[in-house]
Amino acid sequence: MTDAFHDAGPRRDSSSVTLQDIAAHAGVSRSTVSLVLRESPLVAERTRERVRHSIKALGYVYNRGAAALRASRTSTLGVVVYDIANPFFGAMVAGIDAALNREGYVSFLANSEDSPDRQQRFLERMREHRVDGILLCPAQGTDPSLIETLQHWNLPCVQVLRHVGSLPFDYAGTDFRLGVSLAIDHLVEQGHRRIAFIGGHAEHSATQERWQGYREVLAQHGLDYQRLLRSTVTRRDGFEAIRHLLKEHPAPTAVVCHNDMVAFGAMLGLQRLGLTPGQDCAVIGTDDVEEAALSAPALTSIATHPYAIGQEAARLALRRIKNPNGAREQVVLSPQLRVRESCGASAHCGEVLLPVS
Repeated sequence: MTDAFHDAGPRRDSSSVTLQDIAAHAGVSRSTVSLVLRESPLVAERTRERVRHSIKALGYVYNRGAAALRASRTSTLGVVVYDIANPFFGAMVAGIDAALNREGYVSFLANSEDSPDRQQRFLERMREHRVDGILLCPAQGTDPSLIETLQHWNLPCVQVLRHVGSLPFDYAGTDFRLGVSLAIDHLVEQGHRRIAFIGGHAEHSATQERWQGYREVLAQHGLDYQRLLRSTVTRRDGFEAIRHLLKEHPAPTAVVCHNDMVAFGAMLGLQRLGLTPGQDCAVIGTDDVEEAALSAPALTSIATHPYAIGQEAARLALRRIKNPNGAREQVVLSPQLRVRESCGASAHCGEVLLPVS
């Protein structure tokens, strides 16, 4: 047989190149070329490379849109989050893409900015592009009927971090109540009795679960002081909230924050007042983004495992696509408290990991 990587000579018009032409050039069957184009794992890597070389040499362009019309799936997944600027979502999307890549899928990412109207537009566009499923972090104020609408569209949906509607639904997230409980248990062990909570709105499940955990664990410890400060969840919100709280009488000696962004703002607010986070007021964040360990002082944070959540969400979506009528599944990961300088660990001690009890 002649060398499979021979030069094809003058390149033909790509519109006239057929699968049979590619097969002849690569020395394989037409069905093998088709499998390579559809990214099937059934073709050996060496053969796959030979076919790809022939495709490039002949100038063939695969019309994936036309192929999708002939097939029942597009190997694409829509991902809708509400705050793409938050590094938590960068880690989560990395986990999603890692899981999808193993199955030959790609994702389309959209940022709802916590707007149900914007979210609706993205979902409609994703439906038009015939994605196989949706990973949805519901925007604040999302009508629970949206999940029924997606079912009516025959569009599998996994809710992530937040959820709307009633069971059964596919869901991947973390135990926010437990995370807050771990944080307050640690603060009480450190001698704190006035512990405030900063950030969030009660209109979605993730905040409700955090606040429920806050109230429950204070009651368990017999603490009368309770201060929930509603706000959005940015650095500026944390900055302004801590300055407001410290004007109150009595002021809190510790704060637990809705996320790490709020906590970074709170620590900056303390520093602007000439106070030291971890000494004058303890600060705990949520999510344990990479910056938490690198901040000054290093931030104590509730690790919520965004990368793993992304992987689990993608797994649930692929499972649902393959088995539309299977049992619904909820995956709720257990958080861990990573204790650092902003609360309970001195600079020379480094990081302490408090596991779930």
